[in-house]
Amino acid sequence: MLVNADTEEQEEAQKDMELDELSTYYENSYEPKVLITYSDNPHSKTRIFGRELTRIIPNSLSRYRQRSSVKRIVQSAIREDVTDVIIINENQRQPNGFLLIHLPAGPTAHFRLSSCKITPELGKDHKEITIHRPEVVLNNFSTRLGLTVGRMLGALFHYEPQFRGRRAVTFHNQRDYIFFRHHRYEFTKDGKRAKLCELGPRFTLKLISLQQGTFDSKRGDYEWIIAGRRHQMETSRRKFFL
Repeated sequence: MLVNADTEEQEEAQKDMELDELSTYYENSYEPKVLITYSDNPHSKTRIFGRELTRIIPNSLSRYRQRSSVKRIVQSAIREDVTDVIIINENQRQPNGFLLIHLPAGPTAHFRLSSCKITPELGKDHKEITIHRPEVVLNNFSTRLGLTVGRMLGALFHYEPQFRGRRAVTFHNQRDYIFFRHHRYEFTKDGKRAKLCELGPRFTLKLISLQQGTFDSKRGDYEWIIAGRRHQMETSRRKFFL
């Protein structure tokens, strides 16, 4: 739901969501199939991060890019009935970019990726991540742009969580930074209380652009893009986009 929007704006947003590229997922008409790949020659942390995402996201697979262009990756993925592509980029051996492409017709979201901690860095073991489908929690996506971004992230996961696995993934938007956490909740012996046990990985996303259609760096039609220097774009600490 939009925050600080009147009834007419709420109704318009609802109609848009019923007709957008993500609507078929939210009608439970297909099961997501996600391809995770990387920039060329990824280093170990980036590879481990990608493999950990495949344990978190049901029905996902990890493949090396093998110098394929984004366009070729998208075309191949569509032929294989993939519904979403994630491309993880890196700089100085650290994951620093997260490109999310919804198939077959977009949209495409490009994020800056920061504060990435894989499970060994958190003192955890990726084997603790079970195969059960997790619950998905999307917090504080309250603008038209934020709703689209939240819906894209939610559409990576199966719409029917397996509660017996007690896993939950959270995308929490705070001041346009999206914090990802992955937990398992554990009950006390009497069943009256529960506590959260972080499984990892953890990371933060910052939206750089949202593009209509699949990725096109030259002729893409952008719905939103951050431009100029950070302090030129973010002159008001009270104005947020998501």
